[in-house]
Amino acid sequence: MIGTFAAALVAVLASFIVPIEITLNSANTEIAPPDGIGQVLSNLLLKLVDSPVNALLTANYIGILSWAVIFGIAMREANKNSKELLKTIADVTSKVVEWIINLAPFGSLGLVFKTISDKGVGSLANYGILLVLLVTTMLFVAPVVNPLIAFFFMRRNPYPLVWNCLRVSGVTAFFTRSSATNIPVNMKLCHDLGLNPDTYSVSIPLGSTINMAGVAITINLLTLVAVNTLGIPVDFATAFVLSVVAAISACGASGIAGGEVPSFLSQLLVAFSVFLTILPYKLLGLVL
Repeated sequence: MIGTFAAALVAVLASFIVPIEITLNSANTEIAPPDGIGQVLSNLLLKLVDSPVNALLTANYIGILSWAVIFGIAMREANKNSKELLKTIADVTSKVVEWIINLAPFGSLGLVFKTISDKGVGSLANYGILLVLLVTTMLFVAPVVNPLIAFFFMRRNPYPLVWNCLRVSGVTAFFTRSSATNIPVNMKLCHDLGLNPDTYSVSIPLGSTINMAGVAITINLLTLVAVNTLGIPVDFATAFVLSVVAAISACGASGIAGGEVPSFLSQLLVAFSVFLTILPYKLLGLVL
């Protein structure tokens, strides 16, 4: 979690250094931004205790997640048949979401085509800047922030270990786009380094689920790009809260190869909820 939060914080700093706005027709949506960190925390608390029905009707994603946790804990007492029914419903829902996500590129293509036809090819310049900022931030976190964290705990030069890990594990992680499918590579790397199997057999699977620095960076940058586009002022204290939310939301985004898209979508919605009462779906779709 320390690495994920640090990556999210670096993304906030990068967004403050290079603020980006995207040209959108839907960016003219009138939205009342929060006055400051106090109102953000107040809205966050009120959304947590919202009724489940109202949370569904008003797209209160934080409220939906909080009630999902409560119902999940309560369902532990359910009988086996009920649990099997819930598992079947979850599998069916996941399959439907997968079908919809597979069609998402066509919707995004249509939104991009509409923007280009209205604003011209020059409107894509900010997307290029955003892409460069994303990659640059990730490249900064991997060889700078992560080694600093390792040095704090190891009290020795971490770069030989860092370069070895990037050389062996980084390539497969990049092409599979999933830390979960990269677990065998990391397990073999730990074995080759002579580490204790009792330790890395637990830490590697756990870390592949919790340490989602890349997802946290993407959540923060895209959220801040969206609020900049909507003209919502963000102070550092509010962005700090966003970093905490992004770090928590990023946990569990690994899944199967390429399967992080539905998870990432839900995390981005939660991050938007920190700032907005009504989410501009057109803006979110074009950013995705």
